[in-house]
Amino acid sequence: MNHALKLAIEHWPYVATLLRKPQTEDDYGVLVEAIDELLDITGEDEDHPMSGLLDIISDWVEAYDLEHQRMPQI
Repeated sequence: MNHALKLAIEHWPYVATLLRKPQTEDDYGVLVEAIDELLDITGEDEDHPMSGLLDIISDWVEAYDLEHQRMPQI
């Protein structure tokens, strides 16, 4: 088995909530919170090791927003 895959399987319980598309409002909330925390960590450094995760989660949140036609809160 590929070493990277083996590590991913071992750590899956810790990252599973971050690595799936949101299906519910609760899932969405978890990912929005993760985006905020990742932005605090990565700042504007596009080469930061966590920027790929930030991109993936942001895409999923954006897709959820578009699908559910969420309106910005004022």
